[in-house]
Amino acid sequence: MTFDASGRLPEAFLTPGGTSFMDFLAGHAPDLLPGRRSLGQADFSDQVPHGTTIVAITFAGGVLMAGDRRATMGNIIASRDIEKVFPADEYSAVAFAGSAGFGIEMVRLFQVELEHYEKLEGTTLSLDGKSNRLSALIRGNLAMAMQGLAVVPLFAGYDHDRLGGRIFSYDATGGRYEETSFHSVGSGSLFARGALKKLYREDLSATDCATVAIQSLIDAADDDSATGGPDMLRRIFPVIGVVTADGYQRLPEDEVATLVDAAWAQRHERPDGPVSASLT
Repeated sequence: MTFDASGRLPEAFLTPGGTSFMDFLAGHAPDLLPGRRSLGQADFSDQVPHGTTIVAITFAGGVLMAGDRRATMGNIIASRDIEKVFPADEYSAVAFAGSAGFGIEMVRLFQVELEHYEKLEGTTLSLDGKSNRLSALIRGNLAMAMQGLAVVPLFAGYDHDRLGGRIFSYDATGGRYEETSFHSVGSGSLFARGALKKLYREDLSATDCATVAIQSLIDAADDDSATGGPDMLRRIFPVIGVVTADGYQRLPEDEVATLVDAAWAQRHERPDGPVSASLT
């Protein structure tokens, strides 16, 4: 897209169009879309940082999402403090596992997509509509996914029609699946999901869910080298976001630190983590 010498916006910016910012880019600046780039036939999966485990849990009145802070590049720890959980808009959150660079870019594009719709229509998309827009974004990245640069998001939000939290998972082709109660994606998801199955109850509060999420990430880190548990030496802790009818809120660092310290102290008594409440 070119700008004239007068500094005026190109005609494309002044012409009424659809509500999709992705469609606008596809029509006027397709090279800015991640899926339109060509990297040849090489496999880059071991040459770029990859983010790992994220979890989401519903509770009465909303949904919580948490992610570990590690990114790996092959057998190397590429980052110890990457953030993978973000607000998508006022009433939803999105997180990613997979190629870190494309994941962050996809999140930013998704945020702009939702904001663009809201500005044009004067209202927000439904939660189902938001989840479908994210599915389209993932499909646009399919060529990169086939070269080892897959991005697998997890999307969650508060549904004002159903008055509760909902969770949506995806595959690398853009397939969308609604999950019940909790879910996890990433290299440590198998172990995190085992902890979630053990600890989840329908009567959990938001604070309880945060503790369960922390315990599940500790379990994932215990068995998956690509997942980083709480870094007690550097005091680097998971990012935790909560979405309710009041909107998205990231839990303050000091609150997360208190929950992590309690969970860590419990692990000194029982290294394999707490047992299911139904068995105590």
